[in-house]
Amino acid sequence: MNKTLIRNANILAVDAAHGTKPFSGDLLVEGGLIAAIGPDLAPPDGARIIDGRDRLIMPGLVNAHTHSSETFFRGRYEGMPLEIWLLYAYPLLMNDPIGKRLLYLRSLLLAMESLRNGVTTLCDDFFDPPRHNLDRLGTVFRAYDDAGIRANVSSAAMNIHTLDALPFARDVMSAGLQSLLDFGPPMKAEAYVDFCKSAFDNLHGRAGRVNFMIAPSAPQRCTPDLMMACMELAMEKHVPFHTHVLETRTQAITGHELHGKSLIAYMRDLGLLRRNTTIAHSVWVSDDDMLLMGEAGVSVAHNAISNLKLGAGIAPVRRLMDAGVTLGLGTDGVSSNDTARIFDVMRVAGLIHSVSGPDYGKWVTADEILRMATIGGAKTAMLEHVTGSLEIGKSADLMILNLRSYPFLPFNDAAKHLVYSENGSSIEKVMVAGRIVMEDGRLTTVDEAAVFAELAELVPAWLEEHAELERRNGIFAPAMAEIHRRATLAELPLYRYQGDLPFLG
Repeated sequence: MNKTLIRNANILAVDAAHGTKPFSGDLLVEGGLIAAIGPDLAPPDGARIIDGRDRLIMPGLVNAHTHSSETFFRGRYEGMPLEIWLLYAYPLLMNDPIGKRLLYLRSLLLAMESLRNGVTTLCDDFFDPPRHNLDRLGTVFRAYDDAGIRANVSSAAMNIHTLDALPFARDVMSAGLQSLLDFGPPMKAEAYVDFCKSAFDNLHGRAGRVNFMIAPSAPQRCTPDLMMACMELAMEKHVPFHTHVLETRTQAITGHELHGKSLIAYMRDLGLLRRNTTIAHSVWVSDDDMLLMGEAGVSVAHNAISNLKLGAGIAPVRRLMDAGVTLGLGTDGVSSNDTARIFDVMRVAGLIHSVSGPDYGKWVTADEILRMATIGGAKTAMLEHVTGSLEIGKSADLMILNLRSYPFLPFNDAAKHLVYSENGSSIEKVMVAGRIVMEDGRLTTVDEAAVFAELAELVPAWLEEHAELERRNGIFAPAMAEIHRRATLAELPLYRYQGDLPFLG
């Protein structure tokens, strides 16, 4: 049994007793779990001793929402709202699915970058059209298992035609363009549930770290019977019902155009607001929406950087928290963010909400951001009993940072340093389930040089194919731009804000 004792460290536990204030002590890891925390712990026989002087031990970060399917699009797009960007990152006209080797490497690369930057858990809603395939899903599971990361994984489900999931779409798009979008018969709810059950039977719980979650893409993209069947199975299996809701103004218009109510109210009516529900984005939510979400115990994955890059808006984080909603932090995909670093999201989230209004007493604090990045993210993944804080009996998912480094000198307040100063450069070691997966600037589970060499050999040809796909899908851009324009000008039902959100006031 592997045993590690970290001695004389500054421990930032993010637990009920200590919160985000470090205390001095030792931390013992046995059998992948935190076995003891306290002063002057006796080292068990055969334990590895790590000197924790001038070091900070903290929980590993949780990436509450990402898409590994975007990993090869880093640095490729900018200056496009979501509805146009989707044409290129998630094309309507598709080629054959990415090959299995590149599928593996794409997932592995995301895990590698995550671990290097202190992310020990990620929630990957990867996109793998045109159909759900257990073997391909297993390839993603294998990549995360090999990297040594903890992950919730699902392939996004949708079964409503794109033109029926967007306001104004059939009005602005020509009949000729519409005729190109023949995707065949839509997926039945029963078929997707059968796929999910097979994933639970064959993949869920791999290595005790890689789990299956259920991810209907969005309420406007999925039929009610599909979403309700997904929720029923999520409740049965105690996993997240992970979905995208109200990311853009266009989506805010969508709910009222299609259902005569907000998408949150629509979900409530279908019984889809539960403790299991994790909503990515939640930018264009009203006070009434947030009240419903808080009463139901819903979680939100806040993607501060992606929301800005795609011009979606600024989520009402303080109001969400006041309503009782649990907040985690997500990078979103590498295409709409360009990194997998939660430290970057922490800094942006810590800064952007200070422009939400003049009442600075309601600005989001570094302590709150740090909780979102750790225990809050774990709750959004329904893993708070496993990870997100340093407590006896929990998995030893943690990182060790050098306090004798630029981001921490001189040392004042740990949470503020971590949110506003740290970028991952001070990380010396990362541990997942008691196993050191990154040490002294090197991943211990993966030959990084070999992976980079293989990517350099294989990805350029695939990107050339994708460039042709971008050109083919560009014909839809004017129509999507018109949908975006109309949504921007359309009148929304009253959102009872008090001028505290610049994009919604």
